Amino acid sequence: MSLTLYLPLDAAALALGADEVARALQTEAEARGLDLMLKRTGTRGMVWLEPLLEIEENGLRMGFGPLEPADVPALFEGAFEDHPKALGPVEQIPFFARQTRLAFARCGIAEPLDLDAYRAQGGLKGLDRAMTMTPEEIVAEITTSGLRGRGGAGFPTGIKWKTVLEAGGARKAVVCNADEGDSGTFADRMLIEGDPFCLIEGMAICARAVGADRGYVYMRSEYPQAIATLDASLRIAREAGILGDHFDIEDRVGAGSYVCGEETALLNSMEGKRGTVRPKPPLPAHKGFMGRPTVVNNLITLASVPAILSEGAEHYRSFGLGRSLGTVPLQIAGNVRRGGLFEAAFGMTIGELVEGVCGGTASGRPVKAVQIGGPLGAYFPRSLFDTPLGYEECDEAGGLIGHAGLVVFDDTAEMGAMARFAMEFCAVESCGTCTPCRIGAVRGIETIDRILAGDPAAPEILTDLCETMRAGSLCALGGFTPYPVESALRHFPEDFPPAREAAE
Repeated sequence: MSLTLYLPLDAAALALGADEVARALQTEAEARGLDLMLKRTGTRGMVWLEPLLEIEENGLRMGFGPLEPADVPALFEGAFEDHPKALGPVEQIPFFARQTRLAFARCGIAEPLDLDAYRAQGGLKGLDRAMTMTPEEIVAEITTSGLRGRGGAGFPTGIKWKTVLEAGGARKAVVCNADEGDSGTFADRMLIEGDPFCLIEGMAICARAVGADRGYVYMRSEYPQAIATLDASLRIAREAGILGDHFDIEDRVGAGSYVCGEETALLNSMEGKRGTVRPKPPLPAHKGFMGRPTVVNNLITLASVPAILSEGAEHYRSFGLGRSLGTVPLQIAGNVRRGGLFEAAFGMTIGELVEGVCGGTASGRPVKAVQIGGPLGAYFPRSLFDTPLGYEECDEAGGLIGHAGLVVFDDTAEMGAMARFAMEFCAVESCGTCTPCRIGAVRGIETIDRILAGDPAAPEILTDLCETMRAGSLCALGGFTPYPVESALRHFPEDFPPAREAAE
């Protein structure tokens, strides 16, 4: 008798014991004389259920999780039906059923390096269509879709591609920014580990659109599993003729500096230089990697492209809110009951996501704040939980959506300490190129310490300092650090001691 099971192989599942569960499954199957085919997939993104084992029954994937090795014998005894950790059909779990998956449509279903399975699930359909179009038609399709950069800036992707298409130069490049450094974010890693051909297809479409012959994926060394999966998928894509002399991709691994997530620092790092920010102009679209016109897009931006080309721009833009069109992979972490990746159309409110979908905090205490957009993002209090998750909507509420990472805090969080941490983070990670960031962050730590000590003169100094950093920094590291600092002061004044009265 043979048995086919599916178990994730991504970094989160491995950290939670997936390999130990896999060994227990193999041991139990051998003891029972069963021929076990264990397929190692990407994750579905429901991290609190990992390791999540799946078995297909009557066309449905039935789930069991979170599993431990000790749970395995009972799975076989109950014929994978009656078990304390049975979850029913995976795609009917409310967290999953409420999603609209476009970029992550295939993630967690098949083995990430199975190119035939990728094609069988609709993969390469977008590239096939792109090969029948002119570069101008591809750029027009992306422009019509309304796709904007998912790295945080939200710049229209079609305009960036058009700029590179029209730029002069014998050679052009496509660079995928997968240097995922924001706290609480993991979408880039999850897609590479679960569906790497989606990224390759998106980059190949971009290359055809702008006339590039080389592509690069910049990742951080903290992602060894993703690096190994990407390297293997690139070899398979070359053997299949998807990559080759016409367009090829290689990966570049950085040491994990936060500022290398900024596109010009990233380009410096790729060129073997110190990862410091370059002044603009020139824009990378005119003079990027090795001086060539270069598209630098976030990984999720490029992974969204195959769905746009395969289903059409109008289908993609039918999702979303206002100028925030399509879907966004929201990554929920921190003190949260059900954390993971939730891909949905722009427009869901913060409260609906955090309390309705994710079930509030893991501690069971009230949610105090949600930081959106990484360590440089603003803290949203409960009074702003009706804010829709969209570029303009978050901006109007005094924050930013960034790379769509949300970190949840309960009512024990001390926001004065969090404000200080923001300045400390900036001071540690600053590349040192510009004074407002390099010096401002250090002075910011000192000034917040004075506020926490009750110095009545310090708040005005901090306001002036934040304005200087916002207006004078060369990149978003210094320019956005005021978001968490000022939002903590504005929304949680009770966490800052009252100013002492000046001595007579």
